Amino acid sequence: MKKLYPIEIITDSENTVYLPTDFEANPPLKRLAFGALSKDATIKKHPKPRNTVGISSDLFKDLLFPSSTSTVHLFIEEETLYAGPLVGIFTSGFSTIKVRPIGDRSILFSKLLSVQKTVGVIAFLFGEQHINWETGTINGLFYEDGWKSVKVPFPNVVYDRIPNRRIENLNKIQAVKKRLQKEYSIPWYNPGFFNKLDIYERLLQDDGISDYLPETHALTNFSVIERMLSNFGNVYIKPKNGSLGKGIYQLLYDKKDGYYYTRFKDIDQGNRLMKFDHLEALINHLFENQNLSHYIVQQGIHLIRSEKKSVDFRVHTNKNKDGHWEMTAIAAKIAGAGSVTTHLNNGGTVKTIEELEDTDLTSEEMINKLTKASLQISKALEKQMEGFIGEIGFDLGLDRKGRVWLFEANAKPGRSIFKHPSLRKFDLETRRKSLEYAVYLMEQNIHSLEDIYQ
Repeated sequence: MKKLYPIEIITDSENTVYLPTDFEANPPLKRLAFGALSKDATIKKHPKPRNTVGISSDLFKDLLFPSSTSTVHLFIEEETLYAGPLVGIFTSGFSTIKVRPIGDRSILFSKLLSVQKTVGVIAFLFGEQHINWETGTINGLFYEDGWKSVKVPFPNVVYDRIPNRRIENLNKIQAVKKRLQKEYSIPWYNPGFFNKLDIYERLLQDDGISDYLPETHALTNFSVIERMLSNFGNVYIKPKNGSLGKGIYQLLYDKKDGYYYTRFKDIDQGNRLMKFDHLEALINHLFENQNLSHYIVQQGIHLIRSEKKSVDFRVHTNKNKDGHWEMTAIAAKIAGAGSVTTHLNNGGTVKTIEELEDTDLTSEEMINKLTKASLQISKALEKQMEGFIGEIGFDLGLDRKGRVWLFEANAKPGRSIFKHPSLRKFDLETRRKSLEYAVYLMEQNIHSLEDIYQ
């Protein structure tokens, strides 16, 4: 079991580390490593029983431990003692305003960094402009009763929090990512954004997951929509790389009156319902001068309802410090009046599952079904995707027969559901787990790669 140890600064010794009494260290240890820095040191047990890690003040300073460091995990490989993990949270959009160095996201990141001591990581924010490649150091942004810049070594692990696809694809961002991973062997988790059709096609290959997948296709011609409307009664057209429910259209076909209907959110007029004689007229109206290849068409599901409104669910999963998936948050989202989705910006509301009324399933049944599905899909996605995935946000549905459906998987899930007072406990847990995974990655990395820290 991974254990967290308090740090004690020793002032009466030089270049020395005192190991906690209960820490098992059989081989002789000759070096202390922090981030990408290491130094020869005298490493021995405390002379008297003491479950702290004592580090001499000169060693603490030479290895660039931030002064705020109070707890660490310890690992051994060969003759080196590793303290950490030092976690760099990589993002963009920095400003020159000291109290809000990352603009509107400053509060979000301050909350994330506020849990690091209880998790046992040393975490900081950085962008490509904060890296000094010549010295192998970063002027990282730390948060503790305010923001401050501190010089630290290159980290043990990088947590990717690039905000959007456009920035992610910039050459300078890709260059940083490639260099830290290739030249410095630093694990980088939660890279990239998911593409809806790509995720669907990958998961379709897994027989254990395919039952969760609504029929989904690239939008190539009218006949695909026509057939799916005939089979399912309603379909959704979504951007392949969309987010926040933007650009989503629901199409319905009424066999009795022979008309086609569409629901969508208009920027100027809000939620709208339109009626057409022909499918071609509908498509031409909605997608005039747009490239249909940027969209997918997906089977519509008759979802369970509460208060006579459709309900779907946001479920978060995270990897813990043992490298295992956990369900860390779950919430119900109720569609707004006339809305095509349950998103809050479309008039939707968030509730706990226990707050739902008049549903066909009990809250316990819903939680059990959604938890099982989200963990199964998380494991399947991890096998199918490149890189390290530490967290996923799922949009899941339950139909009126109790079957679970996967609508979307998000590599960088939003956090709007946590504004609900009863869901704030999940907010804390997801923040903790998103940093906790770095402990596992650090341990795996130092045991699998030799001579990383030179």
